[in-house]
Amino acid sequence: MSVDLSIKFAGIRFENPFTLAASPCTDNAEMVARAFDAGWAAAVLKTTSVEEEVVELVYPMMAGLDFEDKKVIGLENIDLISERHIDQVEKDVRELKKAYPHKVVGASIMGQKKEHWQRLVRRLEAAGVDFIECSFSCPHGMPERGMGSTIGQDAELTERTARWVKEAASRVPVSIKVTPLVADLPHIAHAVQKSGADAITAINTVKSLIGVDIDNFVPYPIVDGKSSYGGYSGAAIKPISLRCVAEIAKAVNMPISATGGITTWRDAVEFLLCGARNLQVCTAVMKHGFRVIEDLTDGLSVYLEDKGMSSVEELVGLALPNIVEHSHLSREYKPVSKINLETCVKCDVCYIACQDGGHQAITLDEKRLPHVDEEKCVGCAMCASVCPVFECIQMAPR
Repeated sequence: MSVDLSIKFAGIRFENPFTLAASPCTDNAEMVARAFDAGWAAAVLKTTSVEEEVVELVYPMMAGLDFEDKKVIGLENIDLISERHIDQVEKDVRELKKAYPHKVVGASIMGQKKEHWQRLVRRLEAAGVDFIECSFSCPHGMPERGMGSTIGQDAELTERTARWVKEAASRVPVSIKVTPLVADLPHIAHAVQKSGADAITAINTVKSLIGVDIDNFVPYPIVDGKSSYGGYSGAAIKPISLRCVAEIAKAVNMPISATGGITTWRDAVEFLLCGARNLQVCTAVMKHGFRVIEDLTDGLSVYLEDKGMSSVEELVGLALPNIVEHSHLSREYKPVSKINLETCVKCDVCYIACQDGGHQAITLDEKRLPHVDEEKCVGCAMCASVCPVFECIQMAPR
């Protein structure tokens, strides 16, 4: 079966749904060109500003969260927008569109006032950009200037600023990048829709403090003995961004570009199923390089073939009807834990989890094999969650 990975987002055809997010990976034309050669369909150039905006970066600006044997399951950054202002970014746009006319070149912008936002839009349109993304969502380093998440946390500011951008955009679609740091994200999504913007990008990084040096008492990353709150990204924030994408998809009828925690092709499928039409990646690229695109596209193609689907389009939103309020979940369904003793490795993890964090339904026999007392098992699924062997423990109807 021939599989078509192309998909339309905000009226633009992408050869596949994978886009480089605005980040250090997209801070100059040379890097983006290498990404395009590797197979990426699109890139959003790192967030730029007008020439008079002062951008002063600090170093080091990144710190990773390791867990057990896994390096950088999450990444905190105290980076800011690009030091390269609009005069340099518009040159990148012209260069990239000339060399790669069939690739999609987006640009991310941030401004302090209406004149800045609109000037950035007009100059990028003149340079030939394909779409514009507006950062209303950076959680650190810019809010004190009335920028970033200061806008995205207020529905009125979101609607007003997005309308300014749309007023200036005569040709290209506009996507508003939202923050997860709000109590009611659908309310913000409705504000974006009312502004006339064409799409929503969800989400930006999550405000965080990734850790503290317990010898020197300074949080990471350490900048000359001090630190600050940063933006958290990577695989660890996938559950947050997946929830946000689903909430937006159920609240408004707008195309969504998902970003935050997309690391594997399976992640990509999940975000498509929850309503995304475009998938932005950053941290996985910084960890594994541009060539991760091969795993993403190959995995997505094989999955579609296995499902008997011929296009990415068929996946979009399929999971949404199955996401309901807690009160609508069945109280009649009573599962029980089933353990495959043939694949059990006798690690005792399920036993410990059930004894000290469950309902004491699992016991060990003389051979250290686990057995489930179905009278005690309530079907909480903690044992299945911690088991290291794929499908060794499954939850089944009684």
